[in-house]
This record gives sequence, structure tokens and C-alpha cells, in this order.
Amino acid sequence: MRLRGFDLIGCAPLLLAVLLISAAAPAEFRLRAEELPRELEVTSGHRSPMDLVLAAGGRQVITANATSNSLSLVNLDDGQVVSELACDGRPTAMALCLDNQHLLVSCPYRGDVLLVAIGERSLRIEATISVGFEPTGLAVLPGGRRAYVGLVATGEVAELDLTKATIKGKIAVGKWPRYLAASPDGTRLAVGCSGESKIVVVDTQAGKVLYEEGLTGGVNIGHMQCSADGQYAYFPWMVYRSNPITPGNIRLGWVLASRIGRVRLDGPAYREAISLDVPRKAVADPHGLVMSPDERRLVVSASGTHELLVYRRPDLPFIGIGGPGDLIDRRLMADNDLFYRLDVGGRPMGMAMAKDNRTVYVANFLRDSVQEVDIEARTITREIALGQPTPVTLARQGMEMFYDARRSLDQWYSCHSCHYDGGVNSKAMDTMNDGSQLTMKTVLPLHHLKETSPWTWHGWQTDLSDAMRKSFTTTMQGQPIDEDETRAILVFLETLQPPPNPFRNPDGSLTDAAQRGKQVFESSRAGCANCHTGPHFTDGKIHDVGLGSTEDRYQGFNTPSLRGVYRKARLLHDGRAKSLEAVLTGDHAPEEVAGEGPLSEQALADLIEYLKSL
Repeated sequence: MRLRGFDLIGCAPLLLAVLLISAAAPAEFRLRAEELPRELEVTSGHRSPMDLVLAAGGRQVITANATSNSLSLVNLDDGQVVSELACDGRPTAMALCLDNQHLLVSCPYRGDVLLVAIGERSLRIEATISVGFEPTGLAVLPGGRRAYVGLVATGEVAELDLTKATIKGKIAVGKWPRYLAASPDGTRLAVGCSGESKIVVVDTQAGKVLYEEGLTGGVNIGHMQCSADGQYAYFPWMVYRSNPITPGNIRLGWVLASRIGRVRLDGPAYREAISLDVPRKAVADPHGLVMSPDERRLVVSASGTHELLVYRRPDLPFIGIGGPGDLIDRRLMADNDLFYRLDVGGRPMGMAMAKDNRTVYVANFLRDSVQEVDIEARTITREIALGQPTPVTLARQGMEMFYDARRSLDQWYSCHSCHYDGGVNSKAMDTMNDGSQLTMKTVLPLHHLKETSPWTWHGWQTDLSDAMRKSFTTTMQGQPIDEDETRAILVFLETLQPPPNPFRNPDGSLTDAAQRGKQVFESSRAGCANCHTGPHFTDGKIHDVGLGSTEDRYQGFNTPSLRGVYRKARLLHDGRAKSLEAVLTGDHAPEEVAGEGPLSEQALADLIEYLKSL
């Protein structure tokens, strides 16, 4: 078998830009298009599919492959991969659009949304919409000519005109709008803002936010889908409670727990939810969500526990104010048709439901496959490999550990639950790894971990291998990991790369404002560079900046790296600041730490622009 594609071994993806007008494209297109220049044999190499869609009336599946930077076209008649398209930028989410013969693909690591033509045996990029700022979740309005994409880095959704491949406008919604869904009539847009623990409902006709519904303690909001009557948007998410990480608190659902929620789209109303966690066998990292066309079944992919959760939707005991409780409702455990679990292995992510109301297609990230699951027969009927078999490297083994919640006590949460894809979540948490309870600390990102010693907020940890072992036994309350497993997780962490900074010029240089801010940063007036030095903007030393607590076991704080600081929803060790401006005008203002005095309004604005560019 031969594919239109690229060699996935030993080379970076290559896109050849050409100017053309596709016969299949709308007449308005006069845009840059991209296609691949040559055919190559199917290769080995991990694909790691994040999302998928059903196309051609259910005869095709297309996957967005994160680690291979590609899209795979699968013919379901014979279960063969018939085309693979290079798609740089870690493709993450997809949606059919226009005449359902086109596909939108978000590429957060290149700041683009791609419009892809779907053929019988080929995929072709017809237009590139440069939106910047980590585009992720997509929602296409009825008719397929308008769409919205969440811009995680700026807390906005961008409206796209797909007939012209342009941005029509942007709406501020809140931090980290990763996933979204449009109502069937296209008048409402539900947006899950994980950085602020809320669902935002947008009026798409007026182009403004109508209202917000908070999710107390909410983190990691997953895929969203609207009901056919347009009344509700459904979504999975996790809840963090500010309690010490002890076995008793974990088993009660008082640390991290999983939920399915719904919010009304026809007016403000308190969110309704059900709890997912079974005592002694919890659910972790719920991500994907689909409903059957007849809306009898609701299916969630629990990526951390390697399973699909199947529910009889009309009878689910959703509870609003006062609920839903910490553990699963006993009614779900008593009815084997109301709720059941299907172990699919790997890391199930995005899903699509066939028209028969029973066949679910699953993008399995760690198995490099598309799984066809009959949820009524409760079996995997077929598994389609997206590439040739690939040996599991040490880094891949570490990746499997990172996303595996079964390594925690009663499988409540994984490393990813707190360090979302190696980054951070939006909460200050008590991990007890600093030797004290209820001294809450924000989660630190894991990028460039090896180069930013010492570790933990207090900097007491100087042995990275020991730190990894403590994460599994203390933070996760799981079983110890051996020397080989420790090495595997450390090798995986070294592969983590943050997305390119979106607050710089296209060539990577600093903007004029950021250049001025760099001078402020390095000046004695601000004094930032006294501690935030070197390539990662940390001196690796402990400083007492007057922000500690008498409850802290250790005094002083390890200078945190400023790389990617724009990505954080909470700042400082305890998360007291929710913006860079709050940091620089509050308890950590330059005059309170190492600077010579307050900054002018212009200097402050320029400094913030520089910090965002790091």
C-alpha cells in the first residue's frame, strides 16, 4: 500500500506551498493551498491520534495524529489507511464543514486552522487560516460555512468565514477555551474555559457572551456536544477539592474526581451533573463525549483509565444545586444498562458515533489505532492500525506511565490530570510533597525540567529521580516505580516541548513593545533579572520574597522559570495572582522585591508584553 504522505522516521514533516484553485473548493477561494509532492510507503512510527471524524456517509474515518503531525484517511469498507497527509503543528481537533466534503483541522503548535478537501482516497489542504494563539476546539454552524475556534493563549473564540477562509471577529470568553459546541440551530455556542472553571454561552448572532455557569473546582473540561433540541450542552470534566492528598480523602472523592455535566443554552441555570467515580475503581481523565443520534446513549472516553463509559442518557440522575455527590449514584451501579464500562486499553480520546446508534469509533492515542466498538454488544469489533508496528521506545513507555491513572490509588488520577499534557492546570493544590498539609501550591510545568533545578516551589528537591518516585508514591499514593520506570518517565519528560510563543512576530523576534519591556526587565528599576536569569529565566536559588506562610515547612521560594508564563491561569506559589498585571502591582511588585520603585503605566505595559513573549 502506498500513501500520499511523508517519511515519519527521522525527518520533520514537510509542507510544500503552491498556488492553485481546487475545482472542489468554493468559488470565493483565492488562497494559499498546500499539498504533498510525492507518495511514500506506509511507515512505522507512532501516530497518536487525538481526534477523529466520520466522513463520506460513514464510509471513512479521518484521524488527527499528534506525534506524527499528520492526518490519516481510513476506508471503513476494508479497514485500510488509504492516505496520510502531513499536517504540521500537532493537529488536535477536527470538524466537517461546507458540503461535508471538507474538514477543519486545528493546529495549535503552528497557530493555524486548515481547510482540507476529502477525496475518495486522498486528503488535500486547500486553505490555511492563520489565527495564532493556540487554536484548539472547533465548532461548525449549520450550513457548514461559519465556524468557531477556541484560542487557548488569549482566552478568545475566533469566528471563521469558511467560504473566504478569513477571521470575521473574536469574542473574549475566559482562560483556556479548549473545546466548544454549537447548538443545532447555530444561535448558541457553549465554550468550556478550563482556566476559569466555567462554561460560557455565546450568542452567535449578536457576537457576545450571554452568561456564564461556574464549575466549582473544575479542571480539564473535555469535548462538548449539544442536545438535538438545543436545550443543553453536555461535557465531562474533573473536580479538584482543596484537601490533603491522603488515602481517605482520595477514596471519598475529596481530592480529584470526575463528572459529566450539562448547562442550559436557553438561559442561565445552575449546572447539572452526575459523578462518575466508583469506589475502589474510580474514573480518571474523561475527555471525549458523544451521543447516539437517537440520544438514547451517551458515551465518554475515560482516557486515564483506558475505557469507555456508556450511559442510558434519558434516565441519568442529573442533579443541580446541592449535588451530585462525591461518588457515583447507586442507581447507576444497580442498573447494568443505565451504566457500564468497556475496557479498550491505550488512551481513548476523540470519538464519533455511527448512524446505527451503537457503533462508536475511537481515536486511541497510545494504541496508534482507530477502534470500532459495538457499545450494545459491549465489544471491540475491529481495530485499525494507523501505521506499521513500532517498537515501544523508552520515551513512549514513559508517556504511557504519564497518562496512566491506574498507577494512582484506586486509579483516581494521572500525572496528566494536574500537568495537562506536561503543562499546568488552573488550581493551587496540596500535594504534600513539601512536608506540610494545606499549604497550597500552583502546579509547575514540566517543560525543560532537567535544566531548571532544583525542583518544587521551595527548591528542597535536588534529585530528579527521587522527585519522580515521590510523585507516584506521595502525590498519587500509588505503588513505587522501579529504576527502569523512573528512567522512562524522565526520558519522556525530556521530549515535552511547549508550543511556539504566539506573542512574538512571525519571524520569532520581539515586538516593539516587548523590546521596550526587555529593557525594563533588565533595568535596576524593575530588578527582575536579579533572580530571573539565564536561558530559562531562573537562577535556581531560594529567595525569601515575603510571601511565605507560617505553615510552610521550608522558608523561601525557588525562582520559577518564566518560559511560557503567558500560559498560566494562576501565578505565584499559591495562585493568589490571576494575571501578570496582578503580580507586578501586588505583593510581588518590583518595589516589593528587588526593584527601585513603582513602574510607570507605560513601563508596566511594556514589561507585561515582554513577559508574555518568553
